[in-house]
Amino acid sequence: EKAAHSVTNYVKLKLEKQKLLGHLLYRPGATSRLENNFPLNFEGIVPLICNPIVTILILDSCFLLESFRIYLFMTFYYHFLLANSDFEDFQSMTYGFKMANSVTDLRVTGMLKDVEDDMQRRVKSTRSRQGEERDPEVELEHQQCLAVFSRVKFTRVLLTVLIAFTKKEVRVLNLFIVFVFDGMLYFDHPIMMGFEPLVNQRLLPPTFPRYAKIIKREEMVNYFARLIDRIKTVCEVVNLTNLHCILDFFCEFSEQSPCVLSRSLLQTTFLVDNKKVFGMHLMQDMVKDALRSFVSPPVLSPKCCLYNNHQAKDCIDSFVTHCVRPFCSLIQIHGHNRARQRDKLGHILEEFATLQDEAEKVDAALHTMLLKQEPHRQHLACLGTWVLYHNLRIMIQYLLSGFELELYSMHEYYYIYWYLSEFLYAWLMSTLSRADGSQMAEERIMEEQQKGRSSKKTKKKKKVRPLSREITMSQAYQNMCAGMFKTMVAFDMDGKVRKPKFELDSEQVRYEHRFAPFNSVMTPPPVHYLQFKEMSDLNKYSPPPQSPELYVAASKHFQQAKMILENIPNPDHEVRLHIPFCCYSYFQAKCFRQMVIRNSS
Repeated sequence: EKAAHSVTNYVKLKLEKQKLLGHLLYRPGATSRLENNFPLNFEGIVPLICNPIVTILILDSCFLLESFRIYLFMTFYYHFLLANSDFEDFQSMTYGFKMANSVTDLRVTGMLKDVEDDMQRRVKSTRSRQGEERDPEVELEHQQCLAVFSRVKFTRVLLTVLIAFTKKEVRVLNLFIVFVFDGMLYFDHPIMMGFEPLVNQRLLPPTFPRYAKIIKREEMVNYFARLIDRIKTVCEVVNLTNLHCILDFFCEFSEQSPCVLSRSLLQTTFLVDNKKVFGMHLMQDMVKDALRSFVSPPVLSPKCCLYNNHQAKDCIDSFVTHCVRPFCSLIQIHGHNRARQRDKLGHILEEFATLQDEAEKVDAALHTMLLKQEPHRQHLACLGTWVLYHNLRIMIQYLLSGFELELYSMHEYYYIYWYLSEFLYAWLMSTLSRADGSQMAEERIMEEQQKGRSSKKTKKKKKVRPLSREITMSQAYQNMCAGMFKTMVAFDMDGKVRKPKFELDSEQVRYEHRFAPFNSVMTPPPVHYLQFKEMSDLNKYSPPPQSPELYVAASKHFQQAKMILENIPNPDHEVRLHIPFCCYSYFQAKCFRQMVIRNSS
C-alpha cells in the first residue's frame, strides 16, 4: 500500500509539473543493432503506444520512489531497453536523461536477487502448515507474495539472458532459459500504474498514424512463452558449421515471422561485434568451406598444384574477400520483416551479379594456370557455378515471397509459375548437376592419385552425393510449378480467371515490373515479355491443346512431384508438408477435367 501510494503521489507530482517528456523516445529511421529501420517492439514487456514509443512516467526520476522494490523494478527497465537497442534508438540525452548509467548490470541483477530472496522468505512465512486453519487474509498475502516473487525471478533471469547475448562466451545460457520457464508459472499483472500512452505525442515527428494495441495479460504471458522458444531456437544456430546450412536456418527462422527482438538476437549471435562468425571463425574461412562442400574447386584442394601457388592463392583470396560483404548482407536481410526482405532481395542481386562477373574472370585465370601444370584437370565455371547457385536461390525466393505477401493478382499467376518452372528451376537443376559433376570429377582424380601412391587395395565405399537431395527437391518444385502453370492456363481458357480491362492496363508493363530486379543479372539472362509470349504460345502445337488436355498434363506433373517427394529418404517437415498438397492438386486437376467434359457435353 505504501508503494502504491508512493507511485500515485509521484505520478500526480509529475503531471502537475508538466515534466512528461518521452525520454525513451524512438526515432523513426534509427538503426537497432545490425538492422536498418527496424521498429523496436517490446510486445508484452511494456505496453505499446503510437509510433511506437516506450513511455513509463515513473521512469523519469524513479530514485524519488520510497519503495525500494519498485525503484529496482524500474531500474530493470533501463537496463532491459539498453540491452536491446543501440544508442541511436533513443534521444534520451536531449532531455538530460542518463538512463541510470550509474547502476551497472551486475548491481541490478544482484539487487533483484536480494528482492527475490526477500520475497521468497515472505512466501515461506505465509504458506499453510499441516493441521492449521487458514486465515483468508494470510492466504491472499501468500498468493500475492508468490506472484511478486515469480515476476521478480522472471525479470531477473530474462535480463540476465539478454545481457548474456552481448558477451562473447556464454556457457550457462541454457540454464538461464530453464529458470525463465519457472518464473512464467505465476507471471501475471495488470497494466502498470503510471503508464500514459499519449504522454509525449507532441514530441513525435510527423508520421502516419499507427495503430498500437495494448495486449491483455494472458496474451502477454503467451508472448513470453513464444519468445523463450524463439531464443532457444536462436541458440541452435551455433551448432551449424556450413554457410549453406546457416543460410537455410535463417530462411526457415524468418518464415515463422518472429518478433524483431528474436531476429536481432539471431543476427548478433551469428556475426558479433568483432566481425567473426559466432565470435570465433572468419567469414572468409566459412566461404572457402562452402566452396569446398558445394563444387570442390581444384584451387582449394591440398593435392592440387595451385594450392601452394602464390599467384593462384592471391586470386582466390581476393575473390573470397569480395564475397564476404554480399553474403553478410544476404544473411542480414533475413533479419528484416518479410516485406522488407523482398525489397532488399531485389537490390542485392546487383551485388551478386558483380560477384558473378568476378567469379568468371577468376575461373578463367585459374584455368589457364592449371593447364600449364596439370593439363588433364580444369578449373572452368567452378566459382561461377557457386555464385550462380546463390543468384538463382535469391531470384526464386524473391518470386515466391510475392505469393506469401499476396502481391500478385490471379491473372498474373500463370507467368510467375512459368518463369519458375521453365526457367529458374531448370537453371537451378542444371547448376546443381554441374556442381555435382565437378565434385565427382575431383573425387576421381583424388582416388587416382591415391592409387598411384599406395599398392594396397582399398574397399570401394558408397559415395555420398551431398547435392542429390537438393537436386531431387528442385525437380519436385519444378513439377509443382509446371502443374500450377498449366492449371492456370486451363482456368483462363474456361473463363475462370477475372482479368482487368487492358485498355487501361498492360500485361507487358505488369510482367516487366514483376521481373525488373532480374535485369541486373546477366546469367541467367532475363526473359523479356515478347520471349515469354513466344515460348508459352500454345498455338505452336498442332492441334493446340484445350483445357481438358491441360488439366491432364497438370495432374501428371503433380503426380510426378508426389512420387519424387515420397522417394526421398528421411523426409523432413518440408517434404511431409508438400506431399498432401501434391495429392490434393492431382485429384483437383482430375475433377476439373471431368467438370469441363460434363459441361461441354
